[in-house]
Amino acid sequence: MTATPLIDPFQRTIDYLRVSVTDRCDFRCVYCMSENMTFLPKKELLTLEELDRMCSTFVGLGVKKLRITGGEPLVRRDIMTFFQRMSRHLDSGALRELTLTTNGSQLEKYADDLYAAGVRRINVSLDTLDDQKFADITRWGRLPQVMRGIDAAQKAGLRIKINAVALKGFNEDELFTMVDWCAERDMDLTFIEVMPMGDIGNENRLGQYWALSDLRDSLRERFTLTDLAERTGGPARYVRLEETGQKLGFITPLTHNFCESCNRVRLTCTGELYMCLGQEDMADLRKPLRDYPEDDRALENAIRAAIALKPKGHDFDYSRQKLDGQMPRHMSHTGG
Repeated sequence: MTATPLIDPFQRTIDYLRVSVTDRCDFRCVYCMSENMTFLPKKELLTLEELDRMCSTFVGLGVKKLRITGGEPLVRRDIMTFFQRMSRHLDSGALRELTLTTNGSQLEKYADDLYAAGVRRINVSLDTLDDQKFADITRWGRLPQVMRGIDAAQKAGLRIKINAVALKGFNEDELFTMVDWCAERDMDLTFIEVMPMGDIGNENRLGQYWALSDLRDSLRERFTLTDLAERTGGPARYVRLEETGQKLGFITPLTHNFCESCNRVRLTCTGELYMCLGQEDMADLRKPLRDYPEDDRALENAIRAAIALKPKGHDFDYSRQKLDGQMPRHMSHTGG
């Protein structure tokens, strides 16, 4: 297999692949899914063996970081066999990091297995520490189950970063509570601006939008913020809270376009490769994967052709008080 790296038209090296292994989830978060989702038929999903072959091909083309997402990745049947298979790329040194983003609901069950497969850091999506608000925003979720999962993950040795979507009128009043809680547990924390993705019925994205520039202003009332040059292969910009030494991240697709350093692409559970979260351009990789089961050359060529079409950036925009750049697909479809 050729070792020529994946370079997009803007001379960015693509070495980070996010892979959705399922569109299903045991929660129904209001900014991610409609309450009554229609999920994909099983035959359309890549099998675990196909996911292995697909991801291994990307690793062979220079991908160094693999993040497993969903839906909720840990609800997919036998998903641990996939993590165990991917660990061979960590052992060989071809893959630098294997990680996942999870809602935490299954961590109590799988934390030790994840660590054994070579996972060392995970992101847990958690927007509130209030039981009732958590039930409201996830529709189906139970906060104590997630908290037990976080306990199990830390006990297993996993480093946790909490991802909190900033929602006006929902968790504004928990800003300092979340910061303090993460500091007490030695967990990193990243705030994310709500993105205009998916037809979610009555949910008002414009009304939910809480600019992280405003959130930072609130933090400055209590803390001294120092900007950090650190990058972790994702879109977050980081600050240090001098009073606690804590690191906070901000993902701001709307108030700050982070595309100039984008090094990632997203693979759906059906084998569609999205070169940008905020664009509809995609490439069907399932066809070459299935049409040539014994030969990866067609798949490699399809991947390279897709990377050659990667756009310069997205065009999310709330500034004109309408959802310009809104994507009709649900966030769960591409795994965030």
